[in-house]
Amino acid sequence: MTRRREQVLDAGIRVLGGEGARRLTYQAVDAAAGVPSGTASNHFRNRAALIEGIVGHLQELERRDWEAFAAAAAPADAAELADAVARFLRHMTGPERARTAARFALYLESTARPELRPALTRGRETVTGWGAEWLRRFGSPAPRRHCAILLDYMDGVVFRQLAFPDEDFDPAPGLRELLAGFLG
Repeated sequence: MTRRREQVLDAGIRVLGGEGARRLTYQAVDAAAGVPSGTASNHFRNRAALIEGIVGHLQELERRDWEAFAAAAAPADAAELADAVARFLRHMTGPERARTAARFALYLESTARPELRPALTRGRETVTGWGAEWLRRFGSPAPRRHCAILLDYMDGVVFRQLAFPDEDFDPAPGLRELLAGFLG
């Protein structure tokens, strides 16, 4: 990917996550990227292509984050897993807040544009594989199903934190309780 294209996509994520889908225009992206007017349209022929580019770029960024998280998190038990996931969620609702909000905006966009769903689903499937492996190691009798529930819980907690920020956000207790229920 060219540096300029990546710059445009990063700016698209910031606009989408910070201002919402209605504000995602070529002009807004060019301004956020600090590039000459027309740069975004040179890389993406229409808004649909820009959104598809953002989906792909967001998936790549989140894949890298999850791989780094999975490599660094070597939980010895469910409580350590809950703490590691809590740290990740604080990161995604703190420093990476705009990216996380952009992902949720894309989820909503997929209700009108179902062609976005396969790409959005692939990222979740990768994470489900990692999470299910951890849950299997810790004794889950249904690791994929439990991981799907865990991911749904995580999305809900993150959505709430994005919509109603809590200065003392700590998802660890809820994660510990949920995991304890799965793992007995």
